Amino acid sequence: MSRVGAIDCGTNSIRLLIADQVDGKLADVHREMRIVRLGQGVDATGQFAPEALSRTESALADYAELMRHHGVDDVRMVATSATRDAANRDVFFAMTAAVLGAVVPGAVAEVITGAEEAALSFNGAVGELDSAAAPFVVVDLGGGSTEVVLGSDEMTAGYSADIGCVRLTERCLHSDPPTAEEIAAARDVVREGLHEAFRAVPVEQARTWVGVAGTMTTLSALAQKMPVYDSDAIHLSRVRFGELLNVCEGLIAMPRAQRAQLGPMHEGRVDVIGGGAIIVEELAAALQQRAGIEELTVSEHDILDGIALSIAG
Repeated sequence: MSRVGAIDCGTNSIRLLIADQVDGKLADVHREMRIVRLGQGVDATGQFAPEALSRTESALADYAELMRHHGVDDVRMVATSATRDAANRDVFFAMTAAVLGAVVPGAVAEVITGAEEAALSFNGAVGELDSAAAPFVVVDLGGGSTEVVLGSDEMTAGYSADIGCVRLTERCLHSDPPTAEEIAAARDVVREGLHEAFRAVPVEQARTWVGVAGTMTTLSALAQKMPVYDSDAIHLSRVRFGELLNVCEGLIAMPRAQRAQLGPMHEGRVDVIGGGAIIVEELAAALQQRAGIEELTVSEHDILDGIALSIAG
């Protein structure tokens, strides 16, 4: 048995999983997520904002202390969309080397490609799914990118599209609530990104749509009318498209103050989940048309679990 620490640093959030690996399976010791918005303004400026780096460093330092406390043997930190795009990413890497090196000497964050991100997301998401429901199309909807991955036991095709809830909000959705013109422009951006994804990934072969990451899990919580976020009830929940689209339409039309009052809503998602909902709506329409899929299965296990599994692999 080995105890590993996995860190996923995305555009919107940074997440930690401490787990014991036994015979290729994971047993959770600790999971945590914080919204740090590392990708704040990266789409427009091409570099990390100092305050975004500071927020990320603070969260990572706390994670390092947790890993030391729990006796982690090995650690892997993966940085995704925003870090691929930032001109000043060397500052980010120097910071992660200083913080993580105190846990495991020589540890540093690594930037992975969209293809690697897709594979890790797929491996993390499908481990508990019934193989009879395969092939799966796994969609990891992040802040800066959306990974679309097809496979059964393993990934057979994948694509990372440069659309995500933060990137789409910063680019198109400036009003509160967004105007009809802004929503239409956002849909055009999403459709263009998904067109490229569907050229690379034959989603027509899929039987089951699996959604992972914070937008997807929050939509499930809202569809289930949860007063507070309940990860156990969300994990492997299934949401029919009728209810899913009702939730999405409501979020897109809501002012931010009203979204903030929703019980399961994390405060760090309030201003960007409308963008995420637009992406989900466009995905649902495309997957229904192309593959006849009529519901979304939501998994709490995702790239973070894939990272943890990859350490021993």
